[in-house]
Amino acid sequence: MRVKKQKRHRKAVRFYTACFGFREPFKVLCDGTFVHHLLLNKITPADIALANALGGPVKIFTTRCVLGELRSLGDSYAESLNAARNLLTARCDHEKRKSAVSCITDVIGENNSEHFFVATQDAELRKKFQKVPGVPLIYGLRNALFLEQPSAFQHQFVRSAEEDRSHMTDLEYKLLNVKKKNVAFEEAKDSSDANEDKNDGTLTVQAIQTNFRKKRDLKDTVQFKRKRAKGPNPLSCKKKKPCDNTNNAASVKMELSAGKWEWRYNCEKQE
Repeated sequence: MRVKKQKRHRKAVRFYTACFGFREPFKVLCDGTFVHHLLLNKITPADIALANALGGPVKIFTTRCVLGELRSLGDSYAESLNAARNLLTARCDHEKRKSAVSCITDVIGENNSEHFFVATQDAELRKKFQKVPGVPLIYGLRNALFLEQPSAFQHQFVRSAEEDRSHMTDLEYKLLNVKKKNVAFEEAKDSSDANEDKNDGTLTVQAIQTNFRKKRDLKDTVQFKRKRAKGPNPLSCKKKKPCDNTNNAASVKMELSAGKWEWRYNCEKQE
């Protein structure tokens, strides 16, 4: 049974943490009836008992109006008054003392901006806060503390808030239209620049094609070449022998003289 209660409490705490932004250390706002119940059932120390119930560290608060109400109840609540004076005091800004119910209702306000857990034994007050978004309720039963599960109103409020967040507000819609206009203007500007670049690229391509056609036409035309005198065939020519000019001349003389002598000799022999 205790394990099931802890699971229910953790589930409720996660709900308020995720949907309403509650953070540790959790702030618990107590009235006189809750403080009196803690002392009567010896649930002490109160901060440890509340921390075990909520699964995290806590800070316990009360108000000056609650202290004034406990003071007005007489000696039977003197011990509860002394215990409440040791708690932190939440700001209520009431010049004249109000009832604890009215004071706590004013502190919580319409949406519990301070993220208080309200701890009270007043069933009517708990029933009233079930219709205020984001108000977790704690009460005591004998020597145990319980955290009420989120009411149907709380769940409905969360669903409607999620739907509202999924839709755009008037301001967001106006900002979106301005953004669309800016994007359309930028796209038009980019498209005009792209067209200019495309035209420049087209002109360049046309110029290249024109030059290519001119060169192709020049190649296709018939060109007549003049015939020039050709030199001797290098294969039919003998290679030149390297020789010295003086020696060459001497050999020629000797050959000539020898030939002349041979010719004379042959002639004399025939006679």
